Amino acid sequence: MDFRAGRVSMDRAFHLLKDLPYKDLGFAKVDNHRSLRRGFPEVIFGEGKTPEQILKIAKRIIDHDGLLLITRTDEKIFRKLKKIYPEIKFEKHSGIISYRKDAPARKKGLVLVITAGTADMPVAEEAKATLELMGNRTEMLYDVGVAGLHRVLDKKALLEKAAVIIVIAGMEGALASVVSGLVSKPVIAVPTSVGYGASFKGIAPLLTMMNCCSPGVAVVNIDNGFGAAYFASMINS
Repeated sequence: MDFRAGRVSMDRAFHLLKDLPYKDLGFAKVDNHRSLRRGFPEVIFGEGKTPEQILKIAKRIIDHDGLLLITRTDEKIFRKLKKIYPEIKFEKHSGIISYRKDAPARKKGLVLVITAGTADMPVAEEAKATLELMGNRTEMLYDVGVAGLHRVLDKKALLEKAAVIIVIAGMEGALASVVSGLVSKPVIAVPTSVGYGASFKGIAPLLTMMNCCSPGVAVVNIDNGFGAAYFASMINS
């Protein structure tokens, strides 16, 4: 749906505007203005919500925007939604459900998603699913952490191709500093809860990334692949 290009009929415009700024479902107030303000509709955070609540919110968002993203959800919710929307997709490793009625406008720049280890992949897959739904060209680079620094140095050409880089790391979280020191691109660092006891379920890499001495690094919350991808997509726009 492209408001700026003027490709919305009068009937469709009325349908979209009549319930602004939000639709009150009683247990939730769906933000119909989100796509106008941010260029992407409200995203459903699945944890803590009942299947019935998720279904009602999802139906409302799809009806209004033709586009849906649910994070931190499961196959049970997916099966319920698939009965109504057969084309809906589920990414098992990341726990993401997505639906898009129309193909997105493709963004020009490349977003590169890097993980320090294989155990960081679920967070990376959350970022990947979000990026692609938002129309970003995405490439993945797995398991190139600082325990074997030659693995990331070997991919310098790929680092240079990217417009934005997301670096996902647990343990001590040093990879974000290393990558930022190699490139002139914005880096979004994602600490993960992967690691032994002294990593404190992601607190140690979070602090490392926040104390990064290389400029141009932004840090999101622990395991927040979605947040990193959303921010990267805004930069890539």
